[in-house]
Amino acid sequence: MEEAKIGIFGGSGFYKVGENIKEVKMHTPYGPCSSHIFLATIEGKRVAFIPRHGVKHEYPPHKINYRANLWAFKELGVKQIFGPGAAGSLQKHVKPGSFVICDQFVDRTWGRTDTYYEGPVVAHITSDQPYCPFLRKTVYEAAKKIGIDVHPKGTVVVINGPRFSSKAESKWFINQGWEVINMTQYPEAILARELEMCYVNISLITDYDCGLEQDENNTVVKDILKTFNDNLSNLQKLLFSVIKNIDPDRGCSCHNVIEAAKI
Repeated sequence: MEEAKIGIFGGSGFYKVGENIKEVKMHTPYGPCSSHIFLATIEGKRVAFIPRHGVKHEYPPHKINYRANLWAFKELGVKQIFGPGAAGSLQKHVKPGSFVICDQFVDRTWGRTDTYYEGPVVAHITSDQPYCPFLRKTVYEAAKKIGIDVHPKGTVVVINGPRFSSKAESKWFINQGWEVINMTQYPEAILARELEMCYVNISLITDYDCGLEQDENNTVVKDILKTFNDNLSNLQKLLFSVIKNIDPDRGCSCHNVIEAAKI
């Protein structure tokens, strides 16, 4: 099987970038992936793409087969994963159009299978640093160099969806001091960690969450998607810059976490 050492969760056609694009169907012990895997060459490196919501955005956040997607990346030889995604802002200083390189998450989802270790082998993975510090630093520095409005850290609260938060819920999250709200970061990030792959989130801020609005929040999905799509060129520049200079064979502590977690 063809190998790729870099993985990207794409969306809105982003998986179609690069050269020598090849579509691959993979079978996993956890069922089908969100779509076929798209392999492409970027800056001389082979990169694997999976649109996490499916090619036609047919999977809502709570129905994504996260385990299959991550397993497929691992089978292809992926060592470093970039997980960009649309997100809302919970703080006024985190403005729509900016990027946040999250360093923490708060899980408010339910019913999602979030581990590969369901017995008889049991593991308790550490998640004090759920996002790879090396990739976070690398992406942040590249974004600053390009001129992107970027925040070096932030906590993302992950809600189950597909509905957005009520105003009361939003204000609760805001008062906790969390910066970002999203529906897909859990369990994507922690499953990557269980498989010992480096993972970095890039939150593309599309709007202010409803608890920040003084008046009734009239934000609709088409407005969110427009802001996200307007930022795709910046995201592509950022990822191409990082991929060009990164060494996917670089050793990292993310690659040695599971043995210490096993019972």
